[in-house]
Amino acid sequence: MRKLQTQGVHHITLTGADRQSSIDFWEGVLGMPFIFDQPNLDNPGEGHLYFDPGDGRLITIFTNENRAPVHDRTPTDPGCVHHIAFNVSNATWRQVTARLDERGIKHSGPKDRGFMDSIYFKDPLGLLIELASYKFEPPTGCTHADVMIEAHRIRVQSGDHHIAEAHLADAIELLVTRRQQSLSEDRSPKNPY
Repeated sequence: MRKLQTQGVHHITLTGADRQSSIDFWEGVLGMPFIFDQPNLDNPGEGHLYFDPGDGRLITIFTNENRAPVHDRTPTDPGCVHHIAFNVSNATWRQVTARLDERGIKHSGPKDRGFMDSIYFKDPLGLLIELASYKFEPPTGCTHADVMIEAHRIRVQSGDHHIAEAHLADAIELLVTRRQQSLSEDRSPKNPY
């Protein structure tokens, strides 16, 4: 028995409202470039819009001119999508609340998640959207996932409830020590004062 090894998210497809409402939200609110448009090849009554969420991957939206935006929360039953989170830079993160407020978009307010900051609001059809900003940059040659798994191990070993910034800092130090060679025989912390 062998695995089917994934190598990242190829795309996510969501059911949207009408074409213009979908473009107005995904590009006009979230800034995702609208990169192409074609019919839904499985349902000729729908359009299929493609947006770049910022990493060159795709978010695609099925549109139908008979679907109007509704603002009820989408179902969160088992098997349903609870929310989709998008990464934003720290510079953008510091502007999120004001920019949502100036558009009159209701939101959760900032949430401190220990390893990231986040805020939640709904798309025009009620899907919960999260904008998240990591509190760290991974060391060169490492990914956010590399830092998170090490921070998790440190948190568990410490008996702490959730990942905090100290766990992230220790994880980054550990990864740098592993990846970057040094001519020093002893790389432990020192007090030069």
